[in-house]
Amino acid sequence: MENSYGIPVAPLSTEGFKSVVDGDALASVLPFVYLQHPVIGVVPETLDAYIAGNDPVTGRPVMEEIIEVLTKPVSPKKRQDTAAVKAGDKPALLGPDTEENLQELFYQNGWTDGSPIILPTEERVRKMLTGTSAAPDEVVAEIFLFDTRELIKPTVTNIATIAVMAGAKPEYFPVILAIASTGQSSFMPSTTPFEAMVVVNGPIAKKIGMNSGIGAFSAVNKANSVIGRAWTLMSLCWGFARNRTTLWSSQGNNHTYNNLCVAENEERSVWEPFHVQKGFGREESVVSIFRGWTFINSSGAAANRSVTEELNILYGAFPAVGSNATIILDPLVAKDLKEGQGFATKEEFSRHLSENIKMTADRYWKNDYVQMLVGSEADKGVEPYASWKKLPGDALIAPYHLPERINILVVGGETSPVFKATDFGYVTSASIDRWLPQEQAAGCTDGSCGLPDAPIEYDD
Repeated sequence: MENSYGIPVAPLSTEGFKSVVDGDALASVLPFVYLQHPVIGVVPETLDAYIAGNDPVTGRPVMEEIIEVLTKPVSPKKRQDTAAVKAGDKPALLGPDTEENLQELFYQNGWTDGSPIILPTEERVRKMLTGTSAAPDEVVAEIFLFDTRELIKPTVTNIATIAVMAGAKPEYFPVILAIASTGQSSFMPSTTPFEAMVVVNGPIAKKIGMNSGIGAFSAVNKANSVIGRAWTLMSLCWGFARNRTTLWSSQGNNHTYNNLCVAENEERSVWEPFHVQKGFGREESVVSIFRGWTFINSSGAAANRSVTEELNILYGAFPAVGSNATIILDPLVAKDLKEGQGFATKEEFSRHLSENIKMTADRYWKNDYVQMLVGSEADKGVEPYASWKKLPGDALIAPYHLPERINILVVGGETSPVFKATDFGYVTSASIDRWLPQEQAAGCTDGSCGLPDAPIEYDD
């Protein structure tokens, strides 16, 4: 077969993704050739054997099928257009039932994280809507599901329903709306165990009682817990957890239950808050989102080696992809770095780490994800990757060469000089103030906001 440029092509996939091909109206008409699964973490000799072996679906030699697809005309099957799922096809409200039955209904429909929810009655949703002046039918974000070609357009009322389910108070609602406005899912359609983190800055964190101190990442604070959980429930209801369609993570990640939701400890930090670093005013309330898959606690060796030395050991163990790193320091550590070691700003410490965290070229290039995501850049001559690839295996490189991508957060209760090292990259920030209730808001402060006729809209 040929692509739109007239170039012969043979589409390939591993057998692990055959269900995706079969369920796609476009892909299912193409003559796919299948290989064994997996390919990540497999030695080159095994990959060669995949190509030299048989198609696990048809049993025919892979190379024979590839040659056939490249040289023989194809009679494509009749394309079957998938029917659009319309919001009007779904009832806006469920009928009355027992709590036990409704809990099970929500679970069976994939609307929960597996734990019991607060059932979203009309009265509870109306009360949640008093937490914002935004119109109930305002679209908060537009999220395109590439795998299913759905455009998800949640409204303020949709998010209020989910906030109720998570157990939120109306005063938490602006934070949840800000998270929703980013259009970011807490899940990633990847086979790797991605996780996410929510960090809140500004006055609202203290106002609603978010934890930025002792046990900030522990299951002890309602605001942290339910705000983070609301993001999980949003992502589920948006369609990001359909097995073998949008959810592929082989083991998953328990952090996605509440997505590491914390506030930065601005009051005890010796440095500027994170949102100020991103151009917001200190008096503004902002939510920031981070994503990665490695989350390591410090080993408690601070008395024997410096923070830089310990971070060098930790970050030297896993190669950087895109120089992304987010380091979460207890205020005690931040204070020592500024007052004892002279790092006046977070940016200075990030530059220091960028220059001093080292790794051998051999260790760097033997990582599958580096090969997959960075190797092609090196082959195109992009620096510094092209130069790194030419180095002998024992040569040292500084893989976190972009200091602006090394994020520093201050969180903790000053009971121990500890920190957390992650490979999380900063994704985006969103204003919380945009969603706060205003004195002039009409119709939403007394619980009289009307519910729209339909839930989330789905467009082709």
